[in-house]
Amino acid sequence: MPILGITASSKASAAAPDTPTIGSANWGNTNATVSFTAALTGSPATSFTATSTPGGFTATGATSPLTVTGLTNGTAYTFKVKANNAVGSSAESAASNSITPATLGTTTIAYPINGSPWVQANAWNATSGFGTKYSWTAGIGAIGLQSLEFNNAGTAIAGSISVSPFVSAYPWSTGPGTKYANPATLPPSGSDVAWSATGADLALAVTSSPRVIVYPFSAGFGTKYADPATLPTGVGFGVSFRKTTSNAIAVAHSTTPFITAYPWTTGTGFGTKYSNPATLPSSTGRSVSFNSAGTVIAVSHSTSPYISVYPWSSGFGTKYANPATLPSGTGNDVIFNPAGNVIAVAHSISPYITAYPWTTGTGFGTKYSNPSIALPGTGNTVKFSNAGTEIVVANSGTTQISAYKWISGFGTKYANPTTTFTPAVLDITFKS
Repeated sequence: MPILGITASSKASAAAPDTPTIGSANWGNTNATVSFTAALTGSPATSFTATSTPGGFTATGATSPLTVTGLTNGTAYTFKVKANNAVGSSAESAASNSITPATLGTTTIAYPINGSPWVQANAWNATSGFGTKYSWTAGIGAIGLQSLEFNNAGTAIAGSISVSPFVSAYPWSTGPGTKYANPATLPPSGSDVAWSATGADLALAVTSSPRVIVYPFSAGFGTKYADPATLPTGVGFGVSFRKTTSNAIAVAHSTTPFITAYPWTTGTGFGTKYSNPATLPSSTGRSVSFNSAGTVIAVSHSTSPYISVYPWSSGFGTKYANPATLPSGTGNDVIFNPAGNVIAVAHSISPYITAYPWTTGTGFGTKYSNPSIALPGTGNTVKFSNAGTEIVVANSGTTQISAYKWISGFGTKYANPTTTFTPAVLDITFKS
């Protein structure tokens, strides 16, 4: 017979909790951050413990993620998590991905998010991917952050914002410093941002006239350059300086001719608009990118063939032939790898990312195989690391950001950041 005073429900609660589900591990300097999801069934847990292999280093806390300290840089670790309460502990979870702690070094990945917390930045390395999350000061992590880019020196980061002041910039050392003062003349809106090669100029594509705005930049915003004599004809979605020399600037926009380019001179500004390409992109230009040599310009756009690529030498050359296998939906972003021998397009329909070999003078090669672990939703932006050995896609799916090794094609997917969020990731920038 049952013991008086003990009910079935109290017996159920007087049990150890069920096993949590392991998430991701991210590396830090002699530490690691481990995420997990508590079980939805069984008795409530009052704490959780992550344990490393090797070494048996532990961290205990009430919520995910947990930071395990005392690790040795250069040693590979995995982690398991168990749940605890007054009765006891659950079985341990499956093991996490392997990470190798390291000094934080200089490489950082940062990305704006379409909702709170609006921005996130992590240390990054090629061995383990996402590392320690940086703290961010107020301002650039504000509502409406659309685009984010480090300058080439890695000493400043700037973002375009859909609400006033529409642009923000910060010095960067081991994280963001105190926000630079806003420019004296604010842009009317913000959708994309790009630095010149030297970091002496900062450009924004904007959604209302004049569609493109450029400021001199030297430890802060200078006086806005005069607008070009001939403005882009529609909403500015993407902007890019010509790589290396920055003697040209191009804007992808919403109405024909969908791409507009100008000579550019630091200290002087816009020159006379270049002639439109003989064969225009088919519809709204979503993004624009030059290859590293500045000899090719690519435009992603909303309708088939979703990408148009042209030789560049003081203007648009004859459009390259389309790839044999087209991207499957609206081209939201296009990028060349640092070596200039790969071109990748983030797009709106599965597989959401498409990449091709590229040969200047010849054009597209045969499409690379899709990543073995597919993106979960629309590809918003794609970036290669500065070494070209990793490719990262911002997306609107459940993981929001997907990173892969790149070795002549998509390689192993990196574990996701341990600090997660639900809104879409809109852009990506690497600092090295």
